[in-house]
Amino acid sequence: MRGVPESHKGWIFLTNHTRVLAAIAEDRTTRIRDIAARCQLTERAVQKIISDLEEDGYLTHTRQGRSNEYRIEGGTNLRHPADSGPTVADLLALLAHHDAEHGSRNEQLQTTPPHARTPEGAR
Repeated sequence: MRGVPESHKGWIFLTNHTRVLAAIAEDRTTRIRDIAARCQLTERAVQKIISDLEEDGYLTHTRQGRSNEYRIEGGTNLRHPADSGPTVADLLALLAHHDAEHGSRNEQLQTTPPHARTPEGAR
């Protein structure tokens, strides 16, 4: 389990709600404890976020013994009126694509000498 880094000051691009939803999309049976560690949040914050997402129809859960299995309502629209076109599924697909690309880019950066790297915009 990773340690929690120093708190971030200022604004961020992705909200904690997005981070929690992405963690659930990756593993529908993930535990709140694991989501909290991945998103660098407290378990209480994750519980509140899950409650928010369920209350607004983005997420449901069913009990499976002592665990929960989550279901993301992918067809729901993003919350802000300016984001009314894309759905939750579109956002999660974009994040999953980024994660898949990000892993291969890290490998390239680790194996390619710094002088041989091409800046992102120059390709």
